[in-house]
Amino acid sequence: MTIRIDDLPVRDELRGKSPYGAPQLDVPVRLNTNENPYPLPEPLVERIAERVREAARDLNRYPDRDAVELRTELARYLTNTGGHEVTLANVWAANGSNEVIQQLLQTFGGPGRTAIGFEPSYSMHGLIARGTGTGWISGPRSDDFTIDVEAATKAIAENQPDVVFITTPNNPTGNAVSADTVLALYEAAQAAKPSMVVIDEAYVEFSHGDSLLPLLAGRPNLVVSRTMSKAFGAAGLRLGYLAADPAVVDAVQLVRLPYHLSAVTQATALAALEHTDTLLKYVEQLKQERDRLVSELRAIGYEVTDSDANFVQFGRFDGEGAAHAVWQRILDRGVLVRDNGVPGWLRVSAGTPEENDAFLDAVRELKKEQQA
Repeated sequence: MTIRIDDLPVRDELRGKSPYGAPQLDVPVRLNTNENPYPLPEPLVERIAERVREAARDLNRYPDRDAVELRTELARYLTNTGGHEVTLANVWAANGSNEVIQQLLQTFGGPGRTAIGFEPSYSMHGLIARGTGTGWISGPRSDDFTIDVEAATKAIAENQPDVVFITTPNNPTGNAVSADTVLALYEAAQAAKPSMVVIDEAYVEFSHGDSLLPLLAGRPNLVVSRTMSKAFGAAGLRLGYLAADPAVVDAVQLVRLPYHLSAVTQATALAALEHTDTLLKYVEQLKQERDRLVSELRAIGYEVTDSDANFVQFGRFDGEGAAHAVWQRILDRGVLVRDNGVPGWLRVSAGTPEENDAFLDAVRELKKEQQA
């Protein structure tokens, strides 16, 4: 007898749901998970080995529970690049930005409370909300995937959520959210009832504009979430962090697991932060490639959403199942992109110039076939 998930006594809000994930296929060009395509430079690899070797001597002991050195260096990085001074007391770190989000929802959400996001957006916000027993509200976006301030503030006023998520640059669409829009939503959230507003800036280093980190000043219910997975080329590290009022940092520690960041994770992240300048040069290369993808796709005849991330949303493919059919035809040519469920659209990550050339050759072929 085969037992299915729904045969188990799982919580009602988890029934019928699917876990987050993207296809992991062995193809020549993989541009579906927004990874940084450049391997870490050899000097950084050597420095990681040195720091991990040092940490290994004390693996019989628990790691620094509060990750003081790491948080200090993350604060330094944010201060140097984000246009707003933060200190150790303003920063918290966890195993990927997903754990940061989970800890925020465990602290400020939970049973009897709700969170809202403006979809399509990062689907893990809703999944983690459900996983923490937080009610999830899908807020509106405009047809061009921007946030309609009037509609969004109305949704906040009507639903009075406890947590508001604003993703900028937005995944999967790529477009950024203006500071004015964030401020309007923050004020709406505080007017309905004091609510936490989380700005998810996982892709901000790739943006044409600036971080919204300066908005933290004087706003104790505002949080900025970041990750080292994208700009630092460290998806395998699993290190996320947030900046907020010190009281928020104190609050999330009420739900963190003891010694949640391993000594090896902390050592590796610290090594990466020592090589920030080198890693951000790769970011500049990817920004140029991202802009090239936007320009070339439009020249070929595809519709493209403006992108401030390291990926591009393109389409439109009319008809039910049309986007997935195109996804398969691109895959048949050895290139894996992402069909992430936005009707009529696909998403491609910016890769190396050679990988992007392979993708562009594939979609050019498809466009010629369609026009023949």
